[in-house]
Amino acid sequence: MQLSVIILNYNVKYFLEACIKSVQKAIESLDAEIIVVDNNSTDGSKEMMENMFPEITYIFNNYNAGFPKGNNQGVDIAKGKYICILNPDTIVAENTFTSILNHVKNLSDFGIIGCKLIDGSGNFLPESKRGIPTPWVAFTKVMGLYKFFPKSKLFNQYYAQHLSENENGKVAILVGAFMFLERELYLKVGGFDEGCFMYSDDIDLSYLSLKEGKQNYYYSEVSCIHFKGESTLKDGTYMNRFKEAMQFFYRKHFSSSFLFDIMMNVGISIFAFKKKTEVVKEKYIPNEYVLLSDKSYDTKEINGISIIELSKYEELNSYLEKNKGNKIEILYDSVTFQYSDYIKLLERFKNYGFTFKLKPINSEFFLGSNDKNDRGEVLSLK
Repeated sequence: MQLSVIILNYNVKYFLEACIKSVQKAIESLDAEIIVVDNNSTDGSKEMMENMFPEITYIFNNYNAGFPKGNNQGVDIAKGKYICILNPDTIVAENTFTSILNHVKNLSDFGIIGCKLIDGSGNFLPESKRGIPTPWVAFTKVMGLYKFFPKSKLFNQYYAQHLSENENGKVAILVGAFMFLERELYLKVGGFDEGCFMYSDDIDLSYLSLKEGKQNYYYSEVSCIHFKGESTLKDGTYMNRFKEAMQFFYRKHFSSSFLFDIMMNVGISIFAFKKKTEVVKEKYIPNEYVLLSDKSYDTKEINGISIIELSKYEELNSYLEKNKGNKIEILYDSVTFQYSDYIKLLERFKNYGFTFKLKPINSEFFLGSNDKNDRGEVLSLK
């Protein structure tokens, strides 16, 4: 078997359904399998999997085993030469895996490869590619210095800014939302360390790949959506967990750093102050909805807001070009339109002020998130 896609789920039923349906399209021409591991979800995920995807290998844990152990369970039973660790709040394009499989044929020292990740509004997620988080590099991340000096090697290492988002190349660290590698390498390095703190597991696995003499790569020619808002929000708890993750990584691979503790405590204090002074973002309420579908819906408005129906992808592109700056939410039906075109739509119109919701194949809902800190939204339209 060529490929095993491992998806670890915890209480994101609708996003999991959408993810699986996009993966199914992406592996149609491959000898591949999907394995879903569930960490004791209580939102109906188990019933959804049993009713909708009885053919998919499904492991349900009666407790929350955590990210490392859950993924290790999936890899243990995988049959593919290659595995892809994939978050449940992601959408992949139809050519995602075929493109990567063709690309790695030319990489003799290939360890782990990651792709270009965008959020639910089309904006690039910089954690798609990262450097080794030494105490100084971690400090530049917490303080946001990388934003002000993106061309300086002294400040730009955390998000591997030596590469632009649209360049392919070598990087040290990849993100656990999408990690593609040989199963043999995963098992050789021991998989995800089950003693890892949250946020350090993907850093650790990436670094273990490097220690094996392999090279990790960022591949920009494949874009996938990581809704992201379904993950932990960037609050004080996140910052403390980030600190613990970095401490775990240093203790395991280097030595504890007094300098790091000072840098992190200063950074967290400044971060907390900035959070207190932040203006809360207002909820986005569109002035109109634009539905792209070849199916006619009985519903002609949502909460009193009208729905404009279009049946051709080109019509939608033209309409949006003419309405830049208007508060429009696009409802995209993937029954007859491709996931790859939806991803292109997000990237093309990411700066136009629109929001986007996707209807997975044969589903009864649209879903999406308006930015990387948005918890996500599920919308019914019958």
